[in-house]
Amino acid sequence: MILRVSEHPVVILLTSDSHCYYDTINKQIVYAETELGVSIDCVIHLGDFGLYASHLHDYFIRSRKRFLKPLYCIDGNHEDFTALPKLVRKYETYFTYLPRSTVHVIGGYRFLALGGAAYMDSMITESASLITDEQIDRCLRLSPDAVDIIITHDCPTNLGVPNTPGMECYGTPGFARSEELSAHFHPKLWFFGHHHKWFTHQDEGVLYQGLCGTWKGFVLLDDAYRFRVVTHQLEWEKPSLIERILVKLRIIRPDQPSGSNSR
Repeated sequence: MILRVSEHPVVILLTSDSHCYYDTINKQIVYAETELGVSIDCVIHLGDFGLYASHLHDYFIRSRKRFLKPLYCIDGNHEDFTALPKLVRKYETYFTYLPRSTVHVIGGYRFLALGGAAYMDSMITESASLITDEQIDRCLRLSPDAVDIIITHDCPTNLGVPNTPGMECYGTPGFARSEELSAHFHPKLWFFGHHHKWFTHQDEGVLYQGLCGTWKGFVLLDDAYRFRVVTHQLEWEKPSLIERILVKLRIIRPDQPSGSNSR
């Protein structure tokens, strides 16, 4: 399935793992434009955007805020998957969701979108976040020359992405059958998030780039496959007392990425 989204942006800002702190995205856009002098045409968010009804309502409806640039996002492993179809329809004027196993033309590039992650456990991620064989198969039914860049939330396997401290029990980072996608499409670039760390690896002509969370920086991608990693630390808003209590009672997830176990 190929969905045409947008044409010919000058520069794409890629970011990941904002975990419902949507203002961090706007702050990084402002930094790129005012401090770096770069004209940003759109943003692609690589999952753990924070697709939760209460957070979206507070930001877009109650506070009447909007993103400064058009924003496209894939899902991660910290989203409300039960409500996801309804939420992306309700807020489609504020951002565009890129479903799994679909190709989207953004800025002249053909992006293969594949949200989700390797499943960990129910306290860290919902089972619906798991990337399935069916989703991989749908990708592989696409023509090998249909994709320029792959964007995922989780990383491919066997890149050497280090484990997050405290999560070694979940095994080597990466999702199954990712190597089949590399071999089939042989993309020039593959961007991912999820692990909250910068990571670069090149193998057989494919350049893989992992992103930190939005609060630590972003990537700028031009129209000639050139990209720049920008590290820019933002102060993180501390959770309220009520939020801390709800996390402690396990009523809500600890999605604040300042913690080491929030991927």
